[in-house]
Amino acid sequence: MLADGGTYTREETLQHRFFAATGIYDGPRGRMLVKFGRRSSLVGLPLGWLGRFLTRREVEMYDRCAGIVGIPDRYERIGRDGFARPLVAGHPLQRGERVDDEFFPDLQRLVRELHERRIAFVDLQKCENVLVDDGGRPWLFDFQTAWRWPERSERRGLQRVVPQWLGESLLRRLQRADRFHVLKHWRRSRPDTISDEEFASTRRPGRLIRLHRVFLDRWRALRRKLGLRRD
Repeated sequence: MLADGGTYTREETLQHRFFAATGIYDGPRGRMLVKFGRRSSLVGLPLGWLGRFLTRREVEMYDRCAGIVGIPDRYERIGRDGFARPLVAGHPLQRGERVDDEFFPDLQRLVRELHERRIAFVDLQKCENVLVDDGGRPWLFDFQTAWRWPERSERRGLQRVVPQWLGESLLRRLQRADRFHVLKHWRRSRPDTISDEEFASTRRPGRLIRLHRVFLDRWRALRRKLGLRRD
């Protein structure tokens, strides 16, 4: 793979899913995490446009997050459907993993800064979407499903068709879900450091989270029925 004026060699494929493929590459600037949007068709239907759209959207999210500690802020575009960023040494947060006392306050701060930029991470229900670096600090790095609603003056394209109040309402609900999932992981990993009020709030998921759980349960049941999921 050619990028940044040099040749990079693939070391490992991390994921190869419907929307994108992700791998680790090594080259002149060290080890990089590289992500390519979907290129192949599905039953004859071309989907390269979708891969390009999702790549462009994710790169824009990184631009919006520039300067936030805990989010990679340097990347390299690769063609129209890929980008690379430095590899953060660490491991995915495990369910119930005992992290240090400052980990979840730092994660709360990270999510709060995202929200101040009118972004919802959206995919925090899975603890493995949070990276624990070698120094024990939290990182967020996969913005494929992240969602942003702009100020009225920034709206463009189809955003102008959606009523502002509706976009604002959805943004608030998604951000509330982000905060809920941070506290849920905190309760499971470090119940000794979470406040009684925050602990109690993890027992009260919002309507959006409840709807999401129902959808996931039905989706998983359908996949099992179609033989697409192993239990």
